[in-house]
Amino acid sequence: MSHPLKDRAAVVTGSTSGIGLAIATLYARAGAKVMLNGLGDAAAIEQTRAALEKAAGVEVRYHGANMMKPAEIADLVATAEAAFGSVDILVNNAGIQHVAPVEDFPADKWDAIIAINLSSAFHATKAALPGMKKRRFGRIVNIASAHGLVASPNKSAYIASKHGLIGFTKAVAVEVAEHGVRANAICPGFVHTPLVQKQIEDRAREAGISEERAAKEIILAPQPTKEFVTVEQIAAMALYLASDAAAQINGASFSIDGGWTAR
Repeated sequence: MSHPLKDRAAVVTGSTSGIGLAIATLYARAGAKVMLNGLGDAAAIEQTRAALEKAAGVEVRYHGANMMKPAEIADLVATAEAAFGSVDILVNNAGIQHVAPVEDFPADKWDAIIAINLSSAFHATKAALPGMKKRRFGRIVNIASAHGLVASPNKSAYIASKHGLIGFTKAVAVEVAEHGVRANAICPGFVHTPLVQKQIEDRAREAGISEERAAKEIILAPQPTKEFVTVEQIAAMALYLASDAAAQINGASFSIDGGWTAR
């Protein structure tokens, strides 16, 4: 089917750039009405929204809910339901990162990471589930991480949040299994984002090597393929999980990490 999500409506958090925008774009091209959410320059966001709406030929809206504020998250879902008539697909993608040893980790950074990476998924899911259960259809796709399955030094809050997100995914999956709702998680490895590019530059400078070597030998050391995951690859999995073909996939976590967690 060229439009497997025709007549569906989706909310994608953290979708003004990166993974979230790639998922929102593919959903719109697949026929779904989409509610964007995230940070950025207002004019740039409107340009992105309008361009996607025109290119995909579906309704695309934007809501600026702060993922640290439960009331705003609830309003994001309610606004999408009012605008589209339903929220059939919820992608909990918003996330932040901070790197520091546990003993030096700022308490406010810990609280923010847990709030945005984990608690926001709870608040959005709580808001979306009543409508999904009533209509007996729902797809919840949580963007976790390879760090939801394994650990690395100096990322305690991020790792805790992503492990928690996978656990939350399983809990929701078993609760709603008889209501036509499915919850699954995607666990990407390293994606070549601007944040990762800065890490590459810093590590290359520190080690006195080229950026290409720093990327392959340091950043991508855990990934056997020595290749970055692309946002399009993650979006393709998110599309599959949102489709009717995934009707019996529930409570699962899908690694897209070049073999990192296979070690």
